[in-house]
Amino acid sequence: MVADLHPNLLKGGIFIYPVTALAANGKLRLVYECNPMAFIVEQAGGWATNGLDRILDLEVTEQHQRSPVFIGSAAMVIQAELFMLEAGELSFSDIPLLTT
Repeated sequence: MVADLHPNLLKGGIFIYPVTALAANGKLRLVYECNPMAFIVEQAGGWATNGLDRILDLEVTEQHQRSPVFIGSAAMVIQAELFMLEAGELSFSDIPLLTT
């Protein structure tokens, strides 16, 4: 994940690893992969979400808990959430950044 996200930190963009049919809870581990990278990206002015909630606000319930991740430029992460909204995957009330 570090190597995949590095160009986004340098040039902007978004890294997406959503829920799939084979990984219903996402594939990346929350404690070891998502949280550390979310912290770094948010310190650089970006945004990190699982599609509904900010990654750093997720409660860890198990050591190897997995999560989908949308991480990178704040504008692009919001745009990805809006695409999911248009596709019927979300509602406006599901997206914290759009309701605050």
